[in-house]
Amino acid sequence: MKKLIRNLVTGALALTAIVLTHSCSTPAGPAKMSSKADSLSYSYGVMMARELSNEKGLNPELVAAGIREAMNETAQVTLEEAGKSISMGKAQVGIDFLAENAQKEGIETTASGLQYKVIEEGTGANPVATDVVTVHYKGTLINGEVFDSSHGGEPISFPLNRVIPGWTEGLQLMKEGGKNIFYIPYELAYGERGAGQVIPPYSALIFEVELIKIGENN
Repeated sequence: MKKLIRNLVTGALALTAIVLTHSCSTPAGPAKMSSKADSLSYSYGVMMARELSNEKGLNPELVAAGIREAMNETAQVTLEEAGKSISMGKAQVGIDFLAENAQKEGIETTASGLQYKVIEEGTGANPVATDVVTVHYKGTLINGEVFDSSHGGEPISFPLNRVIPGWTEGLQLMKEGGKNIFYIPYELAYGERGAGQVIPPYSALIFEVELIKIGENN
């Protein structure tokens, strides 16, 4: 994951450096392009702006300073430190989301920080951590992006103590036949490392879960 972060940071610096190389000497106002290289540089800038469009609170002057100093090999942080700072910034986004979410009607918060909302009360038993459970589910990032879902296919079965802590805890709060939404802090999800290319480091997650059955399939 550190290698991935390093590559992402390095790529971002390289792309932005192309833009700055051609634009730092350009007076304020609409960009002027007189060559294919200018057009390419501008296009990279547009693409980078799209990549950063969801990043809130960035200071453009410090972004430019970081690029300039990195190009001059006088950066005040290493690439590894920069990657960690970016990841921690994303963690704060999740923390802020959960803090605001906790104030909404119907949201319950456990001692661990897990949040949940009951959509449908079940009528069966509650599972324990050693049970096998069968569920339908949909998982999303806090920006609404769906990263996994069992809907459209068969429900899945698994031992409850073999999944992320947020699921292990949360499903024990449900009764068979119930449906809940879980809002899971990164510490109870995939932590500082994330999960492959799908779930970034420090990601808070949202799962809509229907507890279909407790026990082994027949």
